[in-house]
Order: sequence, then C-alpha cells, then structure tokens
Amino acid sequence: MYRNSPVAAEAAAIKIVLDVTRLVREGKLTPEQAEQLTSLATRDLGLVAINILMSFGAIAVAAGILALNPTFATAAAIGVALAGLAVSFGAAERWRVPGTVGTVVGALLLSGGVIGVLDGGVAALVFAAVLLLVLAVTIRSNFLMALVPLAAAGALGGSTGYFHATYMLIVREPAITIVFFALLASVAYLVGNRVGPAYEGLAVVAARMSLIFANFGFWVGSLWGDHPGESWALGETDSWTDREAWEKSALHLPDWVFTAAWALLAIGVGVWAARTNRRWVVTTAATFFAINFYTQWFERLGDEPWALITAGLTILAIAVGLWRYNAAPAADASSSGTDA
Repeated sequence: MYRNSPVAAEAAAIKIVLDVTRLVREGKLTPEQAEQLTSLATRDLGLVAINILMSFGAIAVAAGILALNPTFATAAAIGVALAGLAVSFGAAERWRVPGTVGTVVGALLLSGGVIGVLDGGVAALVFAAVLLLVLAVTIRSNFLMALVPLAAAGALGGSTGYFHATYMLIVREPAITIVFFALLASVAYLVGNRVGPAYEGLAVVAARMSLIFANFGFWVGSLWGDHPGESWALGETDSWTDREAWEKSALHLPDWVFTAAWALLAIGVGVWAARTNRRWVVTTAATFFAINFYTQWFERLGDEPWALITAGLTILAIAVGLWRYNAAPAADASSSGTDA
C-alpha cells in the first residue's frame, strides 16, 4: 500500500541491506558513494551500541539500588525524583543524553518500587506498563517501549524463571494472552502508520514485542490447552478438588486448537508480510512456525533418529525458502539495472 501524502511518505522508514563492496566491484556505486554510505552506517551502528550500553547501564544502576534493600516506597520515591529531574533536564539539548539515562533509571526504580509495595499485583503491573509507556513516548525510548509489553504480560500472569541450567517461560492465560497481544500489535501497527517518523519507531517496537508474546501464548497453549480465566477464577488455590470442579464447568480449548491456529496464522501473517515487504515479520513468522513444527513433532514422535532427520530437512527447506525470498529483491534490482 502506498501513501501519497508527503508527511506519510516521510514516515515510511525503510531499512535496506547493501553489500557496498560488491556494488562498487560491479560498477553500480562509485567509491565515493560507497564511502558515504559506509560512514552513515557506521554512525547508526555506533548509536545502536551507545543505546545498548545505556540500557544495560540503567538496568545495572536500578538493580544495584534495589539490591541495597531500601524500602520499596523509598525506591519508588527515588524513581519519581530521578524521572522528573531527567525529563526537566531533557528540555535542553546538551542535557538530552543524561536526561534520557536518568529517566530510564527512574522509570525502572519507580516501577520496581510500586510492584514491590503492591506485592506484584495486577494493579502494580498495570501502573508500571502505563508509566513506561508515558515515559517512552516522552523521551522517545525504544528500550522503555519494549518493556511495556513485558509489564502487560506480567499483569496477565506471564513470567519467566531460572534455576541451574534451566530457563522457564510461564504463560498462565494462553488464549487471553494471544487475543490481548494480537490486538495490541494491531493497534501499534495502525498508530505507526499515522504518526510521524519520531514516533513510528516506538510503535514498531511495541508491535514487534506484542507479536512475540502472542506467539508465546500459542506455544504454551499448544502444549497444555487452556481454560480461559482459570488463574483469575481460582487465584492461588492449591486444592485440586476445587480446580477440577471448576474446570468441569469451564470453557476448555484443547491443545490441537492452538497448534492448528498457530500454524495457519504463521503462514497467513508470513504471506501478508512478504507481500508488504516486512522482512522482520516474515522472519518471525517463519521462526515460530518452525518452533511449532519442532514442538509438535517431538512431543508426538520423540527423539528417534528418523524423526530428527525429517525435522531437520523440513527446517532446512524453510531456511532455503527464506534465503530465496531475501535474495529475490537483489536479483530483481540487478535485472532492472541491466535492462536500463
């Protein structure tokens, strides 16, 4: 879809991967043009590296302060102070970077403090999500925007865990998680098409993170099925009698429903993304389709050698298909240049 207005055209950010060395060798770029493109790419890469360092540094500072065991209320107060101070400093260009760092640290402290005071309740996680969203838009922070879906997932009962050499992903409400994050991704996509370049990137981050969480919901649902609303209806009860009684009268979505819907949606979204030249979405759809395939394959067939070989060949076929898809634009451009 092409948007004809000048503002919309400026908002359409396109990232292109070029092998400038090969293009110079083929005579399609002059050395001067290649040097200019390389310098621009180096600058962008440097900004990415700085942002990554700032993000990890902010996390370390916030975690360190919380590890000093202040009361959560004190941590929340510090967070409010740092966030407000940073935003005020951000008004001047020379204070922009310190202001951004301070706001990120303050947001993490305040979020962690409120979550601690309210014992990780839904209200605390909703507050954290709203706070992170507001500050992300205020300072245009992709990092804070990426944390918004994380906080929202926590409000829906999602979490992660770790013990020795084992990582866990917990999704307590697969169906609700899928619906919520599918809607959130759609809203972010629509908003991204209607805002200026300064905020389009934030919408893209929100949409991508939401798409990943929706796939996580499908993944867990494809293994266990789901009784929507179970975690809220039963709370923290450990009574199997109460749980079984509730499940008998509740709506049940079997695991095969999630498996089939996941596969069909991955194919459908992948086709749409390919037609609209959204490569990240194509890659994500293919990746989670492969995860679905591997999960169901080994859940049902185990780790027999022939199963491993067949699964490996199937994934290689998907990889080759992705390679051909990514190579097609370059081939088309090369052919077009020859004809000219």
